[in-house]
Amino acid sequence: MPPVFMMENPLYLEFPTHLTIKKFLSKLSKQLDFQIVNQQYTIKTFYDSFDWRLYSAGMSCESNYSQSLSEVKLIDNKQGLLIAKTVIDEVPSFAHQFADLAFQNQLKPQLEMRALLSVCSLPYEAYSISLLNKDQKTVLRLRIDEYEEINHRVQLFPLKGYEKAHYKIAQILQEKLDLQATPCSTVLNAALKLQGRTPQDYSSKLALKLKPDMRADKASKLIYKQLLQAIQINESGTIADIDSEFLHDFRVAVRRTRAGLSQIKNTLPEDVVTKYATFFAWLGSITGATRDLDVYLLSYPQYKDVLPATLQDDIQPLHDFLLKKQAEAQKKLAEQLSSYEYRQQLLAWEEYLNEKLPKDSAESKGQQAILTLANARIKKVYQNILKEGKAINAGSPAEALHDLRKTCKKLRYLMEFFQSLYPANEIKSAIKVLKGFQAVLGDFQDYEVQELSIKEFSSEMMQNNVPANTLLAMGVLVQYLDSMKCNARANFSEQFELFVEPKNTEMFKQLFSTKED
Repeated sequence: MPPVFMMENPLYLEFPTHLTIKKFLSKLSKQLDFQIVNQQYTIKTFYDSFDWRLYSAGMSCESNYSQSLSEVKLIDNKQGLLIAKTVIDEVPSFAHQFADLAFQNQLKPQLEMRALLSVCSLPYEAYSISLLNKDQKTVLRLRIDEYEEINHRVQLFPLKGYEKAHYKIAQILQEKLDLQATPCSTVLNAALKLQGRTPQDYSSKLALKLKPDMRADKASKLIYKQLLQAIQINESGTIADIDSEFLHDFRVAVRRTRAGLSQIKNTLPEDVVTKYATFFAWLGSITGATRDLDVYLLSYPQYKDVLPATLQDDIQPLHDFLLKKQAEAQKKLAEQLSSYEYRQQLLAWEEYLNEKLPKDSAESKGQQAILTLANARIKKVYQNILKEGKAINAGSPAEALHDLRKTCKKLRYLMEFFQSLYPANEIKSAIKVLKGFQAVLGDFQDYEVQELSIKEFSSEMMQNNVPANTLLAMGVLVQYLDSMKCNARANFSEQFELFVEPKNTEMFKQLFSTKED
């Protein structure tokens, strides 16, 4: 949903470093007539998701709490426009928990399933000032924020019918009092700087910078280090179950590590690869149940919507059942990720990655240029996809599509690992083509797994004497999931033909060609 701007359009001005509020008011009194309407101690707190979804969308969420005020605002960072605001005592964790539907509707599309987290807080003294004309009528309102550790700010709020006064006073503030126009986001940026942070300092996307002639063993270690960092960053949020995306990003980093160990071949010692392939496979397995239940809970609104209206209320016991199972799985997972064995294994992996590389690699491909290895591995896995895809026909078992999905994932991870080695636009196009094909395989897998799981849940819930209508509703849901699975299966051939059309195969061939080709 595009932002719907409210009729507040403040101009933001920043004080020079040396200018105090006392001096400012003294200088202002020589230029204009004004009245201090209110002054109160306030705490401003900025919120965003862990992965900066609001900031990335050009928005900020801030609460301002004082003795007489408790409100939360959504602000467009580029224009400083107010998108939505709500009066509320406590900021909830999730968008759907806001009672104000207008506010919720603006926040939810950006935040999705992520929790709102406090990013930083700033105490300040807030002054509300009315600027008066000769008739002692208010022609402009100012709000001055007096901060302790960053430069003070002023907001100018225009009043209808006094546009000329707004323009004139803005000129005086900038030309006579040396205030500078500034984006509203500078307060957040300055507050983060005090903490040694920057906006968007976390992203689930890989940001590797590899050089084509870099040794393959060095490059592989750099890849694993970044993936380890993603695991470590998301670990506490996964244990605390702050929101489902901490575990999702944790698992993606684990899967990528496993793919690297299996696909970036002969760059690390065989015993090291074997040891940590086992460890990360275990890590993938213990996180699977919780993630599956997270997905079912995230999908629950859709489950409910696809049912006839007469059965939608009857599906509620399934939601209660999923919540209970997720809590049980989450508790077990938190214990495993807090265990001594897990921490020791992860620490040993980190220590190994930080060891200096030997001058002469004992591995057959450790010293070759990473671009050479990348071309060879990507080309090999791509050819495997073509072979597996062409072998699938209407009579092929589901396992054939699942295996092809796994091979596509391997190719996707390899391309993401090595994308800095290739022209940006071309590698992005190749990844986009692959993702388009992966979608149908992922849908087929997801619908099949969910269908089987709902059937298993039905069996478990029958033992708890759930109402017959709930089982009926779940039966209708199973039919829906089965029909969606069949649609994805029927769509496979068309999507594969698009994937292997000449322009795409030529793109892959040219992008990952080797000297031997």
